[in-house]
Amino acid sequence: MRRYQKNILSEMLHTLQSAADAVVKQVQSGNKDAVSLLLQQSQECAISMGNTIEGSEGEGFVTVTKLEKYCETLFRISQEISSGEKPDAHKIGKILQKSLIAVENSLNNDIHVTTETVFLPYKASMWDSLESVWLKCREDPDDTSYVIPIPYYEKNPDGSFREEFYEGDLYPKDVPVTGYREYDFEGRHPDRIYIHNPYDEGNYVTSVHPFFYSKNLKKFTDELIYIPYFVLAEPDPNDRETLKNIEHLVAVSAVINADRVIVQSEAMKKAYVNIMTGLAGKESKDYWEKKISGEGSPKFDRVLRAADSEQVIPDDWAAKINNKDGTKKKIILYNTGIQAMLDNDMKMVEKIKDALRIFKDNKDKVTLLWRPHPLLPATIRSLRPSLWREYEQIVKNYREEDWGIYDDSADLDRAIAISDAYYGDPSSVVELYKKTEKPIMIQNAEIVGE
Repeated sequence: MRRYQKNILSEMLHTLQSAADAVVKQVQSGNKDAVSLLLQQSQECAISMGNTIEGSEGEGFVTVTKLEKYCETLFRISQEISSGEKPDAHKIGKILQKSLIAVENSLNNDIHVTTETVFLPYKASMWDSLESVWLKCREDPDDTSYVIPIPYYEKNPDGSFREEFYEGDLYPKDVPVTGYREYDFEGRHPDRIYIHNPYDEGNYVTSVHPFFYSKNLKKFTDELIYIPYFVLAEPDPNDRETLKNIEHLVAVSAVINADRVIVQSEAMKKAYVNIMTGLAGKESKDYWEKKISGEGSPKFDRVLRAADSEQVIPDDWAAKINNKDGTKKKIILYNTGIQAMLDNDMKMVEKIKDALRIFKDNKDKVTLLWRPHPLLPATIRSLRPSLWREYEQIVKNYREEDWGIYDDSADLDRAIAISDAYYGDPSSVVELYKKTEKPIMIQNAEIVGE
C-alpha cells in the first residue's frame, strides 16, 4: 500500500476513535438519535476504509477482517440501543475501544508500505542532474519509480510561447519513459516528485508546461524535491559579491516551493541559505537550513561514471578522430554558453567564427567537438534576435563543411569523457570537467585573430 493511502487510513481511524468517545457521551446523556447517527457514520467510515484496503491488498486481507468485526460490534450496540433497555455506556466504550485497537494494530503491523517516486526532467540533456537518484530508487524493492519527461516551450521576445518540444524519445535505452498524459498525478499522488527546472513562469527563454510549475506540483505529492540542472564554481558563502552574482540562480520558484532542495556541496548550501535568509529575513534561517541539503549533485556522479566506462562513438565522429595510420587525434571540447553570448553579443559571434577558423586550420592535428549549450539557440532567438541569422549561418556552415564534430545530442558526459581538453566559455560544464583533471582553457571574446 502507498504511504499516502495509509496516512489517510490512519486519519480515518482517528475519526472512528473520536466517534467512539462521542458515542459514550451521548449514551450517558440518553440521546439515542445522536448515538444512532454516530454508529451509522462510523460504519460508513469503516466500510470506506475496508474498500481502500481491499483495493490495495486484495479481498480477505486481515485488516479488513478486523474492520468487519468492528462493524458487527457497531450493529450489536445499535440493537442494544434500540431494545429499550438502558445501555451501559462504560461497557460500550470498552467494547468499541477493544475493537478499534485490533484494527489499529493490524493497520500498523500487517500493511506493508511502499513509495512511488516521479522524476520530471524536461530536457534530455539535463537528465544527468537526476539520474543517480533514479538509479538508487530503482534498486529499492519498496519503491516504484516513474521517469516522465515533460513538454516545454521556447518563448518569443514578448514572453509568449512559440513552439512546443518533447524529448521523451532521447533518453538512454535503459531508462523506461512514461508519457506525461498517461500518469494520473492527482489520483496516484506520488510520495516524491523530483524536478530540475528552477523556474515557473520566470524564465525568459523557455517554460515547461504550466501544469508542471513547482507551485502546482506541490498539490500532488507529499514531498517536492528540487535538484538544479547546473553546477557552479564552488563559492565563498560569506563573500557578498559572490552571493550577489548567483542570487538570480538561487532565489527561484523551485527553491521557494520545494519541500527539499539538494545542491552540489556544503559550501553551496551555505551560499543558498545566506542568500535566502537575506531575502526572507533572519528569522527564516533555520527554515532554509533544514530545507536545503548539500549532499552533492548527481551530475558529478554521472561524469565520473562515464569516465570509467567505454563510450560508443558514432562512425562519423570516428572518421574525424582517427588518422589513416590508425592513430587518434587529440579531441578538444569546444563549449559555447549562454551567459557569455548575452554579455558579449556580436563580439561573441565573431569570437566563435574566429575560433572555428583556427581549429579548421589545424584539423589535421586536433579534432574539434563543438557542443553549444542546449538552450543557446533558443536564448539567442528570444533575447538577442538581432544575432540569430548570423549565429544560425555559422552553425550551418560548420555542419555543411563537416570538418569537425557538432554535438547537439543529449549526452554531455560522452563529450567530456572522450575529449582530451576543454576550450570555451565559463559554465557549469567547466565544473564538471574539473573532475576529469584534464586541461581547461577559457576563451576571451575580446581576443580575436591572434
